Amino acid sequence: MRKDNIQTLISDATELLRQLIATPSFSKEEDQTAQLLADWLRSRDIPAERLQNNVYARNRHFDAAKPTLLLNSHHDTVKPNKAYTVDPFQPIEKDGKLYGLGSNDAGGCLVSLIATFLYFYEEEGLSHNLVLAASAEEEISGHNGIELLLPVLGRIDWAVVGEPTKMQLAVAEKGLLVLDCVSQGKAGHAAREEGDNAIYKALADIEWFRSYRAPKVSGLLGPVKMSVTVIDTDNRAHNVVPSQCHFVVDVRVNELYTFEELLGIIRENVGCDVTPRSLRMRSSSIPQDHPVVLSGLDLGRTCYGSPTTSDKALMPFPALKTGPGDSARSHTADEFIFTEEIGEGIRGYIDLLTPVLVQPAAKKVKEYID
Repeated sequence: MRKDNIQTLISDATELLRQLIATPSFSKEEDQTAQLLADWLRSRDIPAERLQNNVYARNRHFDAAKPTLLLNSHHDTVKPNKAYTVDPFQPIEKDGKLYGLGSNDAGGCLVSLIATFLYFYEEEGLSHNLVLAASAEEEISGHNGIELLLPVLGRIDWAVVGEPTKMQLAVAEKGLLVLDCVSQGKAGHAAREEGDNAIYKALADIEWFRSYRAPKVSGLLGPVKMSVTVIDTDNRAHNVVPSQCHFVVDVRVNELYTFEELLGIIRENVGCDVTPRSLRMRSSSIPQDHPVVLSGLDLGRTCYGSPTTSDKALMPFPALKTGPGDSARSHTADEFIFTEEIGEGIRGYIDLLTPVLVQPAAKKVKEYID
């Protein structure tokens, strides 16, 4: 690939996105898009590999003595909602928009990162190795996505994670803690003064979740946010006082609290049994003096904290989340990305990484890592 032929990269990436849209890839069902991506890379003489439905490749001049940068985005999608007015698997272009499921989240980011990987693939003398990873199961935080792949990739020093941010710099990300809460009562007949109504017990705890404000507020991620999202009981009979009431709490945690610390606060203040579904999706951040962040700031981009989670939460190393598209379009009916955003994404990634990857930046980056 000639480095000056950016328009070819944009054209090829846009066509790849059309093919991805036309190929259903719900989480855990990404086999066809994984094969599509692997074949697409191999057709360009890049020896892509697969681990289940994850696809990955390394730059031609990979050198184990150098630090390694991971370029990651995902190729799975949620299922289309019922409000779609167009075929979610038909890549329709109209009024400068490319419609289709996964076009914005995160197909535009993925093809832009792939194009960026191609741009640098043959380059000698880079300060970093490059590893490209198109991951599966991101939308469900599945165990067979990036979490499965990372041990196979070897040492990774930091990453760029492609998610729609309008190319701004998501330097921090809230963690996700999902709690199953069970209030215990005693069954009885509703017509008599019998039993101990578990719903009434749950109401007191739900009110605490609604009104509690954790005192430590992040400058980047704001306050901890707790939302009760599901409630049900152990019976469906209208005349039985329920002995159990189960409710679910969605907790978005800033970087100032560990999950364990917040769970301790919650359990001290509620009477229900509290069980976290997972402690995997922790809050994360990248230092604002990291070379890639400084590069983005030099380009006029802004730093912010993201309220949404991504594969970044599963990475035990610094990661910057940035990419073309708009998070507000994700998971919406008639999802789309502006076609010009693909070109902006490719150019934007190249401009972001060039000062970090190309000499004489190597010495500065090495000093930072050391």
